[in-house]
Amino acid sequence: MSEQQETAIETVKLEDLSAELQQVIKYEQVPVEMHSMLVSVHEVSEPTVREAWDELPASAQNILDNFEQFHALVSLSQSYAGVDFLSQYQDAKIEDMSDDDAEAYKAQLLDQVLFNCVKDLCKQLKKARLKPPMKKEFRDIFAD
Repeated sequence: MSEQQETAIETVKLEDLSAELQQVIKYEQVPVEMHSMLVSVHEVSEPTVREAWDELPASAQNILDNFEQFHALVSLSQSYAGVDFLSQYQDAKIEDMSDDDAEAYKAQLLDQVLFNCVKDLCKQLKKARLKPPMKKEFRDIFAD
């Protein structure tokens, strides 16, 4: 690991994060190496995540206590999906495309992966309205 990466990892202090993001990190035992990525994703995704939250029916929103819990869960999902995507496509060469076109294509695919995380969590919340065990799983993450 480079010195710059170590410095980035050290700069993320759990106590500086929202209570909801701290809960998700602790509950899911997110590796410290992912904390800075998770925080970055959390910061840049808020407008899109807020829009998805606002479009959810109130009955789905009520599975969680607030938007911040939803945002923390989406950020975690997006971080893991992003890592998986990047590890799979990092060295992929797209035939018949220039390097710039290939990078643009990968960026477009990554955007779609991240969007799908939001969409999937919305679907899960809607299902949880009718499935008490799912509802309990969501609530357990944020239980003190």
